Amino acid sequence: MTAAGSGNGFGTTAWWGFSPALDLQATHLDTSTEHLHTSQDGTPELNILLVGSADGRHILKTMCQAHRWPRRKINFYVLENNLEVLGRQLLFLSLALEPLEKMGLQEKSETFLELMGNSLLRSQTAAYLQEKAGLFIRYITDPCVQQAELPALDLSALKFKERDQLEAIFRFWKNPDPRAFQMEQLWDLRLRQYLGTRYDARRGVCDWDLTMKLHEHGAKVINSREFFRWRNTGVAFEMREASYDVPNKTLASGRLLRHKGEPMPARGYWGDVATGPFITFGIETEESSLLETVNGLPSKSAQEISLYNVTALFHELSYRSRYDPPTASDKEGEEGSRRGEEDQATLDAVDSPPDTEDIRVHFLPLNGLPRLHQKGRYQKLFNLIFFSCSMVHLLKPELCLVSAPKATLVIELSNFLPDLRKQQVSEFSSRVTNLARGTGFVPVEAPGQEAFSLFQLGDPLEVADPVL
Repeated sequence: MTAAGSGNGFGTTAWWGFSPALDLQATHLDTSTEHLHTSQDGTPELNILLVGSADGRHILKTMCQAHRWPRRKINFYVLENNLEVLGRQLLFLSLALEPLEKMGLQEKSETFLELMGNSLLRSQTAAYLQEKAGLFIRYITDPCVQQAELPALDLSALKFKERDQLEAIFRFWKNPDPRAFQMEQLWDLRLRQYLGTRYDARRGVCDWDLTMKLHEHGAKVINSREFFRWRNTGVAFEMREASYDVPNKTLASGRLLRHKGEPMPARGYWGDVATGPFITFGIETEESSLLETVNGLPSKSAQEISLYNVTALFHELSYRSRYDPPTASDKEGEEGSRRGEEDQATLDAVDSPPDTEDIRVHFLPLNGLPRLHQKGRYQKLFNLIFFSCSMVHLLKPELCLVSAPKATLVIELSNFLPDLRKQQVSEFSSRVTNLARGTGFVPVEAPGQEAFSLFQLGDPLEVADPVL
């Protein structure tokens, strides 16, 4: 660490992604689709491996928009290096599948964004987290209960030690004592460590990073007010006129720190303080009116776009139709007619959770990628593989052994990391291409996907056998 700070705004734990959410069926190359396995009932199966996706955003968007595509069974295999991150993905999946009778679209969307990106929660959201933590303890200790209540999730591959550790994490989440995790002090400590002598000038540093780094890479809808609020306090989304004062315990993780020469376990906030959670759902949208500008400035904030996008996804998951919000220009008669149709649709969907018959999410053991090819069930299985920018060091030649013919490889780039200079971002992209080529994948042009690099597995003759 220098006088100017640690220079590591990324942190050691990735709580959210650094690229927009993807519908992986749209990203999946057509030539890869030709090699899908077929299930026992004759339905094509799309097997997706997610390495370090962090927040489950790709699972959520792909699952919610599955109705747009021909019917397929989709199996997600999730590999992370942190159990707290797996716990959060379980939380987000469970929240997404809440029946409308228990939680309406607006409340569900706001709760999701709070839990995903806020250091501090409303008391109502904190109570929901405690309730879910108690339920997750039952899921971990009684697989029969988990399969009966959340059949879309498969925890069977986790080791017993990992299950015990997850149970301890959920018990920590359930603890109502706010002193157990003093987030405000921990956030400020993390920020001081990052900025060093620049801490007192953090407003200017924040404006520079936003304007010269994030805006330059396409995140212009993030405004200075919401970005500084997040970087200064950790609160990204304030959608209600309410107090956000309860620590978000899902952002706590453990590390071994040295004290008097001895390693000591410590719980703290070791995540991102540079980019923020706005990138995942807040800089792209299908609703073009949200991207309009007024006098050269975006008319909507990243928070507003995030809320719209998440609401639209949850709507699609519940109703299997695209989200069509009412506009101010609608006539009263048209509004009444549409409201009646929506009320009937709500009656059809309200009593049960969204249908996930064709969705399965498998949690794999931590850091299990180097050994994955040694298990027969995974060989030549995955039609699409996603790597986050923090996990590209795991791209090894053995990856081709678990890849189906013509598999698609999607790698997140480092565009939205303010600590990196333009040259470093370019060098990272080149490194990604070289690593992918070393595993037998060849680059594919991906117009409009500046935050990712896209590759496809070459023909068998082009792929050299890896040295095992």
